Amino acid sequence: MILVKSTQIIDGTGKPPYKADVLIKDDKISAIGNYATKKAEVIVDGLGYYLTPGFIDINTDADHYLSLFTNPSQGDFIKQGVTTTIGGQCGSSLAPLLYGSLESIQKWTDIRQINVGWHTMKEFLKTLGRTKIGVNFGTLIGHSTIRRAIIGEELRDLTDPELKVFEHIIEKAMEEGALGFSTGLGYSHSRITPYQEILQLVKIVSKHGGVYATHLRNEDEKIVGSVKEAIRIARETGVKTLISHFRPLKGFEKNYEEALEIIKKEADKLDFHFDGYPFDASVVPIYTLLPKWAQIGGFRDMLKNLSSNEIQERLLGEFSHINGDDVIIAQAPSAKYLVGKTLGAFARNHELELSQALIRLMIVTDLQATVIYKNINLDLAIGSLMSDRALVASNGAGLPERNDFIKHERFYNTFPKFLEISETANQPIEQTIKKFTSAPAQKFGIKKRGLLKEGYQADLTMIKGNKVHSVFVNGQQAMTDGKIQNILAGQIIKRNSS
Repeated sequence: MILVKSTQIIDGTGKPPYKADVLIKDDKISAIGNYATKKAEVIVDGLGYYLTPGFIDINTDADHYLSLFTNPSQGDFIKQGVTTTIGGQCGSSLAPLLYGSLESIQKWTDIRQINVGWHTMKEFLKTLGRTKIGVNFGTLIGHSTIRRAIIGEELRDLTDPELKVFEHIIEKAMEEGALGFSTGLGYSHSRITPYQEILQLVKIVSKHGGVYATHLRNEDEKIVGSVKEAIRIARETGVKTLISHFRPLKGFEKNYEEALEIIKKEADKLDFHFDGYPFDASVVPIYTLLPKWAQIGGFRDMLKNLSSNEIQERLLGEFSHINGDDVIIAQAPSAKYLVGKTLGAFARNHELELSQALIRLMIVTDLQATVIYKNINLDLAIGSLMSDRALVASNGAGLPERNDFIKHERFYNTFPKFLEISETANQPIEQTIKKFTSAPAQKFGIKKRGLLKEGYQADLTMIKGNKVHSVFVNGQQAMTDGKIQNILAGQIIKRNSS
């Protein structure tokens, strides 16, 4: 039994803080009240701290980078107060797998790191539950994962029988606990997906009360049309909808603001949100810097095209907008010596113009590099996150400390950073905590979490001065006074499970 004494409780409902003691028994919040004389095995002094529900990060990449298995403690999430994470975003998930293949995540990581021993959603969640992880985890079903398993690398519409197979897979995965369904319409393999295909699949998700999350088809001058497409899906199916990492890209701020206004006006009666982070950089596969016309086929096809003098000549004019200091190599498995270098430094070292250097960099890294790209208007991104339609998400990966990968700050400091920003903007802390906790729990149908309430799971975060000091995951102390305890107390989150 654990007793947290004399703390200021922010319960996740949006109500102002109040002083109380909290009793934790096993993995539940046992009681909230005044227990000055109560004895417990562990007593935590909460004086001067806020005690909140554990934060819920609704858009994470720990599955895409396979760190759920390679770094199960998931310490970067714990450090920022996160106790529950959701994966399967942007059209790629670790289940269901028709043939046990992970092609849809190879843009992020080396898929040879693990041996896949599952096919269905049920088998995957059971495997992960046996493995044990440091945070709670739930997943969406990845559209690209299934589509590529059905038709391979072909870029075409599905036949009616193929769509029927797809529908059956979605139905079964939802029944086995998936939280919803995601599309990565901005990526090369999914960009040509017809509206009707998405509509048919999302109808099944809506029937089960799941969430539809979409990486928009376009985030530049066509972002308005992409947002309208997501709103239309939501309106026609009634599905709970989330736009993933809704970003104001530099050069397209007016388009973004118009799209934001459309969300405010046209999605007013829909369960419609977007997520984002308070930073100016994206972490993206290097091939996404290619213009859309060059993102054809798989990596081999794109690499072959890059070796063509004709294609290279055409590409030179496409990269004129990129600043050499705005692209930093975060990961390059086939050229680790490049990690940490900017595109500008790479260009100078090879005595190349920036456009030429970017083409060379893509070839040298076999298009397998990940880059930190400062392409976001920070002020506009922060302003949009203040919206009631906005939820905060790190898009982080729970990676271990490595010399061959540079972690952007959003991987480990998204939620504390937004706490600071909210305080500066004079937003009441209880409203910010609601955005971190009960709002995402309600969105994704996560029961018994997201509120600091008797009978709920003891996922708790202690903060002071906008910094996270201690974290409880299902009643166990995962972080104490800023030190990670490497306690693997996370549970598997399934749709509608208590």
